[in-house]
Amino acid sequence: MKPYKVILSGGGTGGHLYPALAIANAFKARNPNAEILFVGALGRIEMDKVPEAGYKIIGLWIDGLQRSLSLRNLTFPLKLVFSLLKSISILYKFKPDVVVGTGGYASGPLLFMASIFKIPTLIQEQNSYPGITNKLLSKSVNTIAVAYERMERFFPAHKIVTTGNPIRKTIVEGNIKKQQAKEFFDLKNNDPTLVVLGGSLGARRINELVATHLDFFKELGVLLIWQCGVLYYDQFKKHQSEKVKIMAFVSEMDQLYAAADMIISRSGAATLSELCVVSRPVLLIPSPNVTENHQYHNAMALEQKGAALVIEEKHLEKGFKKLFLDLIEPENQKKMTKNLKKLAIPDATSRIVDLTEALL
Repeated sequence: MKPYKVILSGGGTGGHLYPALAIANAFKARNPNAEILFVGALGRIEMDKVPEAGYKIIGLWIDGLQRSLSLRNLTFPLKLVFSLLKSISILYKFKPDVVVGTGGYASGPLLFMASIFKIPTLIQEQNSYPGITNKLLSKSVNTIAVAYERMERFFPAHKIVTTGNPIRKTIVEGNIKKQQAKEFFDLKNNDPTLVVLGGSLGARRINELVATHLDFFKELGVLLIWQCGVLYYDQFKKHQSEKVKIMAFVSEMDQLYAAADMIISRSGAATLSELCVVSRPVLLIPSPNVTENHQYHNAMALEQKGAALVIEEKHLEKGFKKLFLDLIEPENQKKMTKNLKKLAIPDATSRIVDLTEALL
């Protein structure tokens, strides 16, 4: 039997890319002879990270529509036509057996053309409130893997399968001891450790919040691992100390979660799925700068189940200290840990590979 040929398209942000890589790795583990090709957007994170992971990638000249008035919107129709034509060329040359999209600019034209050519297609929607690309694609793809309940509001009900979001294998396994992880980050004592996550590029408002509350954390006896993002590292690295570890980017997320006693984080869907699996008490600060305000909807889905505390950026000035004191309260931590575990779907990646194989 000839080896399976699979195209995966997902990127623009780590939240779209890392699920695609998790699916690729799991599919390859089951089907060692499979040929896997990624299709991404030129100039985006996937063009570097996918080759680092050992896969081939082809880039499309594509961008999203800007919500504000922007000259970039004038080039969007041209880029879309070029990307559709390039997608036809990729599909014709590679001849995939199945095409999987995890979101991002490139997945739209590629999955659309694949469905036109009757190639089996699957999209994986990470968020509780989908973006316009997946809403449009849902009409033509074969299968829709989702992470949240009640998605029939947005997608054809007969195509939906609840799988959860793909999670990196090292995080699911969770074999690292807390003390070992703290030593990895050069933290010398056993005080409670707060991990701050603002995404790979960083979050300006979260970084400013942390910088202005360093004395507050110190008074509470809290150690800090602060992932401030590559855009902000030079600005905030001056705050590094024996009890404050500042990093631009953390690749070893399994070590980071193992070191954490509690977490402050954005609420991207992939991150939330990881937080459910590692089950650390968490305070979520949704990004207000995302399509359809989906981070807010994701965060509220956890808060309503008693699995997280949530505060919007506009309320940080007045509300942060009180909510952080709630976060470190032992009974609240116990409750959140228990409820996060209930929401965890550690075998999500395997479920999505099952669906992909079912289309072959």
